[in-house]
Amino acid sequence: MKPHRHGITLCVLSACGFGTMAIFAKEAYAAGVGVVTLLALRFLMAAALFWAIVAVRDVAMPPRRVVLAGLALGAGGYAAQAGLYFGALTRIDASLTSLLLYLYPSIVFAGALLLRAHTGERPTPRRIGALALATAGTMLVLLGGHVGGVDGLGVAMAVGAAFVYAGYILVADRLVGGTDPFALAALVTTGASASTLAVGASSGGLDLGFAPAGWGWIAAIAVGSSVLGISAFFVGLRSVGPATASIVSTIEPAVTVGLATLIYGEVLGPAQLAGGVLVLGAVVILQLRTGTVPGDDPAAHATVAAPARALAHEPA
Repeated sequence: MKPHRHGITLCVLSACGFGTMAIFAKEAYAAGVGVVTLLALRFLMAAALFWAIVAVRDVAMPPRRVVLAGLALGAGGYAAQAGLYFGALTRIDASLTSLLLYLYPSIVFAGALLLRAHTGERPTPRRIGALALATAGTMLVLLGGHVGGVDGLGVAMAVGAAFVYAGYILVADRLVGGTDPFALAALVTTGASASTLAVGASSGGLDLGFAPAGWGWIAAIAVGSSVLGISAFFVGLRSVGPATASIVSTIEPAVTVGLATLIYGEVLGPAQLAGGVLVLGAVVILQLRTGTVPGDDPAAHATVAAPARALAHEPA
């Protein structure tokens, strides 16, 4: 298989892994797993696997400042974003949660514009238009119908997850840029596991008395949606470059919506579907700069630090 095609395939697999996370979470909840327990165990498993990858690849540890920044980003921003995202999944449909989370690229762009003295972001007409598309799409998603028992708190948590994740990306870009992506993933998930375990222990939210099937769903999130999803994205990124990889990754919400429809019978109204198309279209426009896809030089980005998609969802 040609390197470019192989990279595209890996990015698609990564998006599918991330897209199944909401479904795995719903199944874990059905098995009696609580949100805090799910997050703590998911981060703990993922951190152990990422440290194993770091050891096998013999990755040199970054400077102490970067180590502390990575741990802090995980304990704060990443854990908070995941808490909001997985909390939203307990209240609203997986499809709606996924579409609302995908506001984050537009929020990142808006934040970069506000901080353009530091980020160098330029307000070109095309990108401003993309921001307007995302805003209009969001309004359609939210006002296009109350399908699936939508409630205000669930929507607020999903939108909050998008804002927190956007802030996490903007801060991470300045603090840990250039760090080996697997070392950064290990540090971030370690910090996130520490904070979620602390919250669970202090609040009594850690409860292992769930059905045995819950362990399987937690492992599926940690291994399939987190470690394999992130790893496939990083490897694919090196073959196709960041713009192409990010654009391919926009199939993730479609995977979530499709699976949620097949498994749970979730249905988005016509206006909500149109809004979702606008939001994802805005993401593609924001990622597609002049010449970036045809001339996207993978070698120039081989050590790119934790691209936005790879450490979300995670998000979440």
